[in-house]
Amino acid sequence: MLKKILIANRGEIACRVIKTAKRLGLKTVAVYSDADKNSLHVQQADEAYHIGPAPSKDSYLVASKIIEVAKRAGADCIHPGYGFLSENCEFSRLCKDNDIAFVGPPESAIEAMGSKSRSKEIMAEANVPLVPGYYGHNQDESFLFEEANKMGYPILLKAAFGGGGKGMRIVNSEDEFMTMLASAKREAISGFGNDQMLLERYVTKPRHVEVQVFADNHGNCVYLGDRDCSLQRRHQKVIEEAPAPQLSDALRKEMGEAAVRCAQAINYQGAGTVEFLLCGDEFFFMEMNTRLQVEHPVTEMVTGVDLVEWQIRVASNETLALTQDDITLTGHSLEARIYAEDPSADFMPCSGIIKLLATPENSKHIRIDTGVNTGSEISSFYDPMIAKLIVWDETRDLAIKRLQSALEEFHLAGFHCNVAFLHNLASHDGFVKTQPDTHFIDENQDELVQVDNADLKICNILASLVYLDSIKNQNCASPWNKQQGFRLNQANNIKIPFTELTNISAVCNGSSYSLTLDDQTITADIFINDTHINANIDGIKYTADYVLDQNQIELMYLATTHRYQLKDKHYVSEVENDDASLAAPLNGTVVKHLLALGSKVEKGDAIVVIEAMKMEYTLTAPYDGTLTSFCFDEGELVSHGNLLAIVDQEDA
Repeated sequence: MLKKILIANRGEIACRVIKTAKRLGLKTVAVYSDADKNSLHVQQADEAYHIGPAPSKDSYLVASKIIEVAKRAGADCIHPGYGFLSENCEFSRLCKDNDIAFVGPPESAIEAMGSKSRSKEIMAEANVPLVPGYYGHNQDESFLFEEANKMGYPILLKAAFGGGGKGMRIVNSEDEFMTMLASAKREAISGFGNDQMLLERYVTKPRHVEVQVFADNHGNCVYLGDRDCSLQRRHQKVIEEAPAPQLSDALRKEMGEAAVRCAQAINYQGAGTVEFLLCGDEFFFMEMNTRLQVEHPVTEMVTGVDLVEWQIRVASNETLALTQDDITLTGHSLEARIYAEDPSADFMPCSGIIKLLATPENSKHIRIDTGVNTGSEISSFYDPMIAKLIVWDETRDLAIKRLQSALEEFHLAGFHCNVAFLHNLASHDGFVKTQPDTHFIDENQDELVQVDNADLKICNILASLVYLDSIKNQNCASPWNKQQGFRLNQANNIKIPFTELTNISAVCNGSSYSLTLDDQTITADIFINDTHINANIDGIKYTADYVLDQNQIELMYLATTHRYQLKDKHYVSEVENDDASLAAPLNGTVVKHLLALGSKVEKGDAIVVIEAMKMEYTLTAPYDGTLTSFCFDEGELVSHGNLLAIVDQEDA
């Protein structure tokens, strides 16, 4: 068995690997950038080494720094996690050259599957069905344009060395092909250091089903069931489940055996995932991920196998612990990815400090994988995933109910997150009663971001009670200086000073409150501590978590979070900014100026592209006019709210 493992990653996956490595008795080594010096994975590891500035290209993606640290620390193996260097064949080769075991496949397998075009050729030779497309090496833009026109639209542009939805664009017509190609190439270079593209016919209404495979160094290879990952936004998965529902035993076996053939065709070793598009009873090879997947916990929950332990044992040259006949699937598991993002703003990523993180307790039914806690920072330099909430139960119906309940107990404050969206998604009949395709979120997005009015009313009352409790015991020598509404010979009526709600007032009756909301009177008693409120409202008990600071209350009730701004003497109501469409929606880097200064523009024309959290965002003209200035050069860092360009409005 290997003795000391370096985890060449950060966040949730680093903590995940550390947990199993320590259970197996391995010493653990973490690496960290400037942004991660106080991170959870650094705290949990036995040793930790600084490797550079916050941008991943200067730290986590610098293979030579990782190798140098491994040698200094005396690590005999490196686990790459996922993302970063996990599918970098040069990094795997560097490990081998330095006598360090790479906890993953050999460089030849990574290289074969790292190019989506080469992988398609290998699968064609293995007689695995493929989606029609162009997978060759000719990257001349006019040639690619001609190939797309031959295929017919819509087509899918994909980064040949990409993953995670980055460097991927759906092109609906020839008019937008060149623009989409340029954007996809830029994103591919930024994310993977290679802008080679492939083209595929865009398959409508598919399901995304993948198979977990595992191979050792002695010729043994098995599949450990399958997963359905069809619930996606921006081509990135948000809820996954195992096993994939509504598959016949024959189809499940056929896909599993095809996945094993894929692995054997490249002499694979370790954990891998073969991804398929499923259309009815037909399936088409998409790609093979030569690493552990983000969604691997759902497979662990239904098989009882610790996949990270298997990775370490295979890297130690042990044989697989189970044969194909030994592997059984028990029950059903789902995983929900908790992201720092605003679903109501087209899933715009968010960053900031976590003011509160409260989660359901871990048990045989519930598992939380995370790399953060209260006080951690979600940085704009990295992927905005906060945690993975994994549930298991005996049937899919029971597992879905458990997921719904667990999401109601997952409370996060400090910035927008997608918990309420995930709860709506997990409760939608289109998911609960049928099996959705990969377009489900896009087609139901408006419905999935709706707020329940009854829940909102309860939140308004609970937030008001938090405010009332906060002023109850103010240390003021005179009643004239208190904010409790003290009046001689009158009830102490208090106006709740929320900026968005002007129709709530309250009267304090000792330990109870009478609130008036929309001409309705509500009676409430409360028990409250630093972050939690229990309230009896008109005879019904409600509980919530909250965070209170000088100017805001964040109230987390069930799966929803609502923010209430408090007026003060400096309060000025917000008005719409006419130039808002050219203001940076989040911290990032200017990637491209799309037009020349002096250009005439129409409202909605693309002006400038920024990159943040590994994704590109295009900002557009707010009105007809003339582009007169760019406020930041290409390559410059910008902060949320910075104006990036100026358009002089055309006279009406």
